[in-house]
Amino acid sequence: MMQHITGIARNQMVFTNLEDPISQDNPVRFVDAFVESMDLKALGFEVQTLKTEGRPSFNTKVFLKIYLYGYLNGVRSSRKLEKECVRNIELQWLLTAITPNYHSISDFRKNNPSGLK
Repeated sequence: MMQHITGIARNQMVFTNLEDPISQDNPVRFVDAFVESMDLKALGFEVQTLKTEGRPSFNTKVFLKIYLYGYLNGVRSSRKLEKECVRNIELQWLLTAITPNYHSISDFRKNNPSGLK
């Protein structure tokens, strides 16, 4: 009798990192390098300032990376982008596992029409 291929137990601990699954020629690496090299304020983006109280805000570059990734992959909805941030290994790599909610993603678009042009 032939055996079936089996996977690992779902509750088995596995050591991994975000770097290994992303090939060196993956377009997500270009998005990262492109956004990191930009001066967002000079391009008309509303750059978040550091707060002294309350929860810190996300870096504006995080949202631009999400926006560009979504644009390149045909994902326009803020809710779908939020879902992709959780399940998509490329976005996890791009955002260093940060997962903003859909409302924050939507606010970025609403607050930066001139920069996104």
